[in-house]
Amino acid sequence: MNPRFEVPSEAFSAIQNVDIDRIASMEESQLRALLPCLVRMSLCAPLDVSSAWVDGRKQVLRVLSGLEVVNSIVALLSVDFNALEQDARKELQLRTKLGESENLSTAHIQHGLALEFERSDPARRLRILISELLFVSSQIRDPTDFVHRPCELFESEVYMEEVSDVLCIAQAELPILLKMPKIAEALLRMKFGPLLLCRLIANVPDSFYQVCKSLIVSGEKQDEETTGGRRRTEVLRMLSRMNPSQALTIRALAVEQCRLPGLAVHLSLDHKLGGTEQERLSDVIGFVSGLLLGSNSQVRNWFSQFIRSGQKHKYSLSLSPLHALRKHLLLQLKVIAPPGDGHNDLSERQVVQASALIRLYCALKGIAGMKFTEEETRQLLHLLTSHPCPTPAGIRFISLGLCMLLACPLLISQEEEKIVIKWINWLVGEGPRFERESGVSSSFSEMLLLIAIHFHANQVQAILDLVCSTLGMKIHIRPNSLARISLMFMQEIFTEQVVTAHAVTVPVTPALSGSVAGFLPVHCLYHLLKNRSFAKNKVPVKDWIYKQICNTTAPLHPLLPPLLEVFVNSVVVPTQVGARQFRNSPLTEREILSVFKSSSVSLVRTSVSEAVMEVDGADRTSGLTAQLLMLYYVLLYEDCLLNNMKHLVLNNEQPHSYSSKLMPQIPIKYLLHQCQKQQHNFTGLYPALLRLLATHYPHLCLVEEWLGEEMEEEESGGRQGVMVMERCKVSCTPEKLKSSLQEVTHNPSQAILLLEALNHRQPHHLMEYADVVVTSLCGLLQEDIPRKVKEMVVQLWRRLNTIMPRKLRVNTVNALTITKPVAPYTEEDITLDPLIVLRCDTRVFRCPPVLDIVLKILLAYMAASRAYLSAYLQRTPNISRRNTETTTNPLPSDQEREELKGALVATQESAAIQILLEICLPFTSEKTTESKLSVIREVQCQVCSLLHQMFIADPYLAKLVHFHGYSSKLLPVAVAGIPSMHICLDFIPELLSQPQQDKQIFAIELVSHLCLQYALPKSLSVARLTVNVMSTLLAVLPEEKLSQFFLPTLPALIRICQAFPPMYEDVTSLLIQIGRMVSSQMAANDMSTTHTETSFSHDYLSLKENAKLQIAQKNRDRELRSAVAKTFHDIVQLAVVNKKVF
Repeated sequence: MNPRFEVPSEAFSAIQNVDIDRIASMEESQLRALLPCLVRMSLCAPLDVSSAWVDGRKQVLRVLSGLEVVNSIVALLSVDFNALEQDARKELQLRTKLGESENLSTAHIQHGLALEFERSDPARRLRILISELLFVSSQIRDPTDFVHRPCELFESEVYMEEVSDVLCIAQAELPILLKMPKIAEALLRMKFGPLLLCRLIANVPDSFYQVCKSLIVSGEKQDEETTGGRRRTEVLRMLSRMNPSQALTIRALAVEQCRLPGLAVHLSLDHKLGGTEQERLSDVIGFVSGLLLGSNSQVRNWFSQFIRSGQKHKYSLSLSPLHALRKHLLLQLKVIAPPGDGHNDLSERQVVQASALIRLYCALKGIAGMKFTEEETRQLLHLLTSHPCPTPAGIRFISLGLCMLLACPLLISQEEEKIVIKWINWLVGEGPRFERESGVSSSFSEMLLLIAIHFHANQVQAILDLVCSTLGMKIHIRPNSLARISLMFMQEIFTEQVVTAHAVTVPVTPALSGSVAGFLPVHCLYHLLKNRSFAKNKVPVKDWIYKQICNTTAPLHPLLPPLLEVFVNSVVVPTQVGARQFRNSPLTEREILSVFKSSSVSLVRTSVSEAVMEVDGADRTSGLTAQLLMLYYVLLYEDCLLNNMKHLVLNNEQPHSYSSKLMPQIPIKYLLHQCQKQQHNFTGLYPALLRLLATHYPHLCLVEEWLGEEMEEEESGGRQGVMVMERCKVSCTPEKLKSSLQEVTHNPSQAILLLEALNHRQPHHLMEYADVVVTSLCGLLQEDIPRKVKEMVVQLWRRLNTIMPRKLRVNTVNALTITKPVAPYTEEDITLDPLIVLRCDTRVFRCPPVLDIVLKILLAYMAASRAYLSAYLQRTPNISRRNTETTTNPLPSDQEREELKGALVATQESAAIQILLEICLPFTSEKTTESKLSVIREVQCQVCSLLHQMFIADPYLAKLVHFHGYSSKLLPVAVAGIPSMHICLDFIPELLSQPQQDKQIFAIELVSHLCLQYALPKSLSVARLTVNVMSTLLAVLPEEKLSQFFLPTLPALIRICQAFPPMYEDVTSLLIQIGRMVSSQMAANDMSTTHTETSFSHDYLSLKENAKLQIAQKNRDRELRSAVAKTFHDIVQLAVVNKKVF
């Protein structure tokens, strides 16, 4: 095409902005395409009548007056366009009906359409052009179905300008008939149609975006595969050259519609930002990277298909947009790559662009499937093996380069292998310098080490995941293609022993947290520990683990808990190497305690603290994160040791175990509470930590204690006011508190002020008062001590219990014990025998605040006892049973051991319950009172609340306690105060079937109280069963046992009838039977007595003894008869007097 027909961008900008001055200064050749618009602008009546526009029109007229061709355009405007439009519409309707395959309006012309156009007057010219346009437009059924339409009028370069003038005038005067999108589609199929379209849009600049969008939306998915697609690309490129400011808009529209990818590439290459060539090339990199690496999968697939299909085209490469793109990217490679053939330095200015270019080539290869040429491969490898500056951008460049070598292994040929090995060795040596000078904690050294670890472990998929995460894209890499690089890493650069030895020399990451991104030394150590490489090669890793734990901060790095898990596993479970076994060394107790010595709640003993100062690195201040990790390590070690103990004992191994003095020196509960409060910082640690504590230290995870502590924290947090602040300023020392508590009977106000001030302090500031609080508990048992003082001391004890529960509980038990042992009880002693807690001063059982502490301690130690016995079974596994089956005393099996443990636990807990029930009864020296606000009533409530928790936790315990039985005086208290007593209805039939008479009596009394408390259908069924059992026993019991059985059980019948009136009939019948039987026995006894008195006996003593027995039996019968009568009377009173008639 002749470039003189194209519209210059300056001319289009001037007409679009109506810049009269620029238009007036243009040459005739530049104005030629715009004359139709200028003529109409100067001759047609304007809407703008301002003086500025009047002057502008005059200036336009002066410009047009010197051009002769303007006369022909003016003549076109004198045509009757209304008549022309009507004729065109009639012709269009006729053509639609007849379905013509050729234009009959111009087919009869003998000398050709071009010659006819030249000879015609303006009206005839307009008719010919409109007829041809409408005919071509009517033949277009599908915009993507591109067929070239030959037309002499639009294929003659001689008439190009005249045709352009007529076209512009016709469209301007008949915009409804000649719509711009339809005209564009029609001109697209003609030889000089693109030029005519550009000149038309130049005269109607407002339609630029509309036409461009229409051409793109109607375009092909892949423009290089069809002639129509290439033609659209050509037209849109011409339009973008005419209006460069809209080039990027057209490109964005093509991407949005996923059409014409070649156009998008051409526009990126053609567009200039007004800057340097370097900036233009950078824009191309950013645009193509955005297409392939963006979040829109549809755009990514669309452009990838363009790359794949572009490599298969047969036509000239010079016309291919893909070839042009690759050429520009190769030029960018040459510009960025350092000069020379060796490992030259890469300037800092080029590092960022080089990183972007590497990612782009990886995306082209991995996502779009582009095959590199030899020159591209050579230039890429030259760029990858260059030496960047030690900056964060340089570290990023090297990391991307390593990943590209793995993602594109074909870059490394046999000739280039030595270059890559030399470059990687340079990286190994320069890693510390880069990390030191750049100030970045995560260097490429960790990535190199991690890649080598994965190659040694044959974890190819892990390497592929590492590559994809570093590059930031998901690409497909065949594992077989990494065989050469794998051998290069394992044999030439990193052997396994070198990897493990080098890993422990890598400095730990300072202040490691979850916010530190990249590949860190902890990643390398994790995978080496997972593969047991340290144990295999006898490389000590304990010190590195300890240092990294000490150098951690919140938020917790997600890899630290898994790191400790694999480390503990490698310490406990040995690694088999041939015939020998190896394991890593565990952390020492001094190292563990050194982390906790700086805690705000330090329980480390003084002697231990002095020894801990000798540990390397122990002088640093370890934060909460390090302490939580060390606690997790200790708990995990204990758990792993117990789980693998049987296997270790079978192999005659003696694993290292920490002493029992270690755990009491760790503030477990305090650390767990801090972790709970900051769960957002310890997301991956808190659940695992809580699981281990609930398993091995359940006495530190009591739900009731936690709920109470949370409520107390909320209450203390809400206390504000001037008086509170003033009280908190009261100076207090342990000595002052001790003396005030000793004088509390005479002057309680001083103690109250001090206690209130202490209760407003943080719990970790109260540790120095723990001994004073514990020793003062015995003094609080006196009756003349004010209740407020007792409650405040107990509240202080609870606050101390949140940070040092183990030590506080042991000291409290020793302080309250009534019989002091030779040596104070230890935690292990009380865990083995929790009943020691209840061997305290009897005054404790009548002091509700102190009793509440004792009950909490009892509950905790019973939980500790269960955990201790379970751990003991795991710690001493039974492995000799098979060898001792033939002996006389074989060892018990695992199931038998579990049963024995369960029996021991049940015995302890049932004994504790029996003791607690007994203290609910008044002591012999106490006066009974019916008041509901008495001390004994409060004690009963506390005991019943505890028993309810125990019965809910283990319903079998309730069955065991009731089968043992207890005083019937406690039944009203227990049934009314323990909400879970309804579970007894399940086992009462079994209890009634027991042969012991006392158990049967206890069961009947229990049923009566349960019926009163729980008047349910199930209770009615049990009550009927009870009455039936009593009727049966009436017939089978001997005479001497009737009174023993029915005297205590007859009151129970009253309560049953009171709860269930339908039982009156059965109970009355039973009472009548008992009365008749007793009356008959009494009559028989009287006759027997008379007969004995009149008979002769040889043995006077036997007669006297029989007489005594008969008299006693008569008394019992009379008592039973009276009891029956009283019972019947009470039932009648309930039924009639109380009007409870059913």
